[in-house]
Amino acid sequence: GWDGGSGEDGGEGGEWYRRAYFDDGTPLGAASSRECRIDSVSQSWAVLSGAADPARARRAMDAVERHLLRPADGLIQLLDPPFDSADPTPGYIRGYLPGVRENGGQYTHAAVWAAMAFARLGDTTQAWALLGLINPINHARSADGVATYKLEPYVVAADVYACPPHVGRGGWSWHTGAGGWMYRLIVESLLGLRREGTLLHVAPRLPADWPGCTLRYRFGETCFPIVVTRAAAGEDIGLRVDGVAQPDGAIRLVDDRQPHQVELRLG
Repeated sequence: GWDGGSGEDGGEGGEWYRRAYFDDGTPLGAASSRECRIDSVSQSWAVLSGAADPARARRAMDAVERHLLRPADGLIQLLDPPFDSADPTPGYIRGYLPGVRENGGQYTHAAVWAAMAFARLGDTTQAWALLGLINPINHARSADGVATYKLEPYVVAADVYACPPHVGRGGWSWHTGAGGWMYRLIVESLLGLRREGTLLHVAPRLPADWPGCTLRYRFGETCFPIVVTRAAAGEDIGLRVDGVAQPDGAIRLVDDRQPHQVELRLG
């Protein structure tokens, strides 16, 4: 439910979606909660599912930005404050120390979903900023960063600690689930490739300082090089495949082993 305050169905003005309810009706993820006042999963999936009212979806993700993003520490918390001693007990999650893994640390699945949600809202700048926080290579750009993170910078970790004295330390390394979601964030949400059968939709969300990019998509034994540029004044925008405009923004995939030329000009 929405934790929106007076006149809404929620509590005391949290301006975000609650996470769940205990058996006795006590809300979890409400502004009135002592622990887990806000959880990012409810906000992100309100957007990604398409179920949220657009105005509420924007306010929910604004709450994630205010309460759970920690750029200085290079992480995105799953929830805050962590579970510790309050009743009712949430169960298994409290087995982790406060600020570790799901219990108030960065849980990378959820961090990726937050970036996807910002992209879905059209907030390209914030989506790329969150990718920068998640990207493990950015934890190893200095000797101090390496000493803090303590993991390989070339694979994705399941979690990053958020509580002193281990803020910024990586947890469970080589996590394929988190890596898979990060791949989808980059390829689908940001570079904008989405396949439906033999249709490949192309709708990239590029950083403002990128003049364009080149993607190579292979279908069977056929390669489709996709050149993305920003249209100059007076130039037509849109997708062209082998010189033919594609008004629906989709490439018809055919495995004919022939060279193809795909151009996308962004407005």
